[in-house]
Amino acid sequence: MKQALSLTLCAAFLLCLLAPVARHMQERPFVQRVGVSPQPAVMRFVTADQKQIFGALEVLKVLIYYGTSLEKAQQHQDIVHDFQGMYPLIKTATRLDPYNMDAYYFAQAILVWDMRRIDEANALLDYGMQYRTWDFYLPFFAGFNHAYFLKDYDKATFYYKRAGELTGSDLFIRLASRYMYEANQTGLAIAYLQTMKAGARNETIKKSFDLRLTAFMAVKRIEDAQAAFLRDLGRPAKTIEEIAQAGYLATPVIDPYGGTFYLDNTGRVRTTSKFAALPSNNAK
Repeated sequence: MKQALSLTLCAAFLLCLLAPVARHMQERPFVQRVGVSPQPAVMRFVTADQKQIFGALEVLKVLIYYGTSLEKAQQHQDIVHDFQGMYPLIKTATRLDPYNMDAYYFAQAILVWDMRRIDEANALLDYGMQYRTWDFYLPFFAGFNHAYFLKDYDKATFYYKRAGELTGSDLFIRLASRYMYEANQTGLAIAYLQTMKAGARNETIKKSFDLRLTAFMAVKRIEDAQAAFLRDLGRPAKTIEEIAQAGYLATPVIDPYGGTFYLDNTGRVRTTSKFAALPSNNAK
């Protein structure tokens, strides 16, 4: 009875706090209505012993919003995504319940890849590691971010060693050393995305990983053909079209994001889509 009364009082207080912004949110386009929450410190105070429940609700709110936005984007609707609004909600969720794995998965899947908010995502992961001390996923995520996006191989090695210590396996130590030499990044990205997809529980996030995994496998296919071209002809190819015409790509390579693959001036495989699932001013 006491617990039910406490939950009711917390919910009522939250409604009072959110009332001033409710009308403003209703006037915004639907796909921008991710919503707002009070500061994490306020939420921690008013939610009392119901922090886990309210933390899960914050994550659910963002997942529903993002899932709807993703569907509309795939239908080629011209929408503006409230990326700036999603991050504070996920941060609040981790402060209410630092053990909520869905919050960290969303941060890694969307904040990192679609928003390019690498530093903010890493900060959330570092926070989570203070509590989920048994969980190798968080240092695994952080190690990948530091190596693949930030090119900080010393920190990548630190996080992968931590993941290796937690699992009792030398897999992550080997990954760390390979990152230090910046070797086979596409292959590592594929292994990373496969692990992420296997561990994800939310179907929307699984689809996001699956799409990106398909894209990176396409890149790897071009890179393998590019290497074969160099090996056999003794010179690097200038374009993907040249590789295909020489018979090293039997079928066209498709970017699942709708872009066009090309070789930049260093010979690296790029795509005009920049592997972005959603159009955003934040993606760079």
